[in-house]
Amino acid sequence: MGGIFGVALKKDCVLDLFFGTDYHSHLGTRRGGMAVYGEKGFNRSIHNIQNSPFRTKFEKDVEELSGNIGIGCISDTEPQPLLVQSHLGSFAITTVGKINNTEELVEKTFQNGNTHFLEMSGGNINPTELVAALMNHKDTIVEGIQYVQECIKGSMTLIVMTKEGLYAARDLYGRTPLSIGKKEEGYCVAFESFAYINLGYKTQYELGPAEIVYVTPEGMETVSPAKEEMKICTFLWIYYGYPTSTYEGINVEKMRYDCGKMLAKRDHVTPDIVAGVPDSGTAHAIGYANASGIPFARPFIKYTPTWARSFMPTSQNQRNLIARMKLIPVDALIKDKSLLLIDDSIVRGTQLRETTELLYESGAKEVHIRPACPPLLFGCKYLNFSRSNSELDLITRRIILEREGDKAEEMLEDYANPDSQSYKEMIDTICRQLKFTSLRFHRLDDMIESVGIKPCKLCTYCWNGKE
Repeated sequence: MGGIFGVALKKDCVLDLFFGTDYHSHLGTRRGGMAVYGEKGFNRSIHNIQNSPFRTKFEKDVEELSGNIGIGCISDTEPQPLLVQSHLGSFAITTVGKINNTEELVEKTFQNGNTHFLEMSGGNINPTELVAALMNHKDTIVEGIQYVQECIKGSMTLIVMTKEGLYAARDLYGRTPLSIGKKEEGYCVAFESFAYINLGYKTQYELGPAEIVYVTPEGMETVSPAKEEMKICTFLWIYYGYPTSTYEGINVEKMRYDCGKMLAKRDHVTPDIVAGVPDSGTAHAIGYANASGIPFARPFIKYTPTWARSFMPTSQNQRNLIARMKLIPVDALIKDKSLLLIDDSIVRGTQLRETTELLYESGAKEVHIRPACPPLLFGCKYLNFSRSNSELDLITRRIILEREGDKAEEMLEDYANPDSQSYKEMIDTICRQLKFTSLRFHRLDDMIESVGIKPCKLCTYCWNGKE
């Protein structure tokens, strides 16, 4: 994934930019960057943050950068922000999203007179550079952003920084969020709405799908109106959104409590304690415990000082090892106990199986698993929140293929139906393979109700394949 942040102030903005960008660190683990505009013109700094956090890599830059307008990003993919000089003038740009039709768009830019792109490692083209090239097909920045929104298949939310201000644009279908905060000295733009609260900003506005807003230290205005159709990613609330953030008026932590409450209402087991897999499963577990009356406890503690997100390394074996290393069991809360464990989801199943084995090794009598979302059946086409290279990375798809063979694809709708026999048998197979005492997934209709906005506004593609 990735996160973006921008600031336009009547004074120096670097400290706000630094802390606001840092507050997006949960969204990426590979690259961080900041760009500012001030008396010395445009200036930029980009660092690799794979082995140390954003804060430690950019502390020196905070002392050296200066300017009243800035943008920053945390990225799991390409180095950014980029500085661009074109017929649209000089600007900096940062993006978050996914481009599925890169080859087609590269060819289009070549036909339009673009002579080359700089290649990244592996021969890939920087998606943010491609977005900038597409913008340059048009006569104004606003027209360029509109063109980007129209021709990219996938998603693209971005901030463009000029010498005067920021152009903030939300994805065509609003798959990712973008909010504007205001304080006396100016404005900021953020993927995560909590990122500016401690900096003294209050939420002023949340962009709608495809909306483009121009922000200066003096004010903000919509320069391209929002569209009606929205498909915001439901996984924001389930997993990768930060608990203190709010999207479309729905707070992440509160939604997770409601999600756990809905899970408890349909359940029938009576474990000794309810627990969440840290950190994203914790709030769901609190909601379940509050609704069921079963005590909430932490039978293992996440060792946070040195272990960051579990899927940071590119090697699956390394990710599995880190996932195990960072969870420390509390034997006194596990031995001879029946546990109900809530995780945000099951993807491959490897990490949750190893977590369950860790609990058994510590003396647990039973381990009941309750994922906070339905079974994942489709790889996401719109956002880069998973490192899966194939839908066969999903444990569900492997089981369906084993059961159905050549008919697997045409049977997916039946397996997505929680009332079907195929669904029941798939869940039973997952339960046996991963050695759980019992397994019950959240139902899609219950999960949508937990979010609380109109179902037509939510993207649920990864669960039901409906675009």
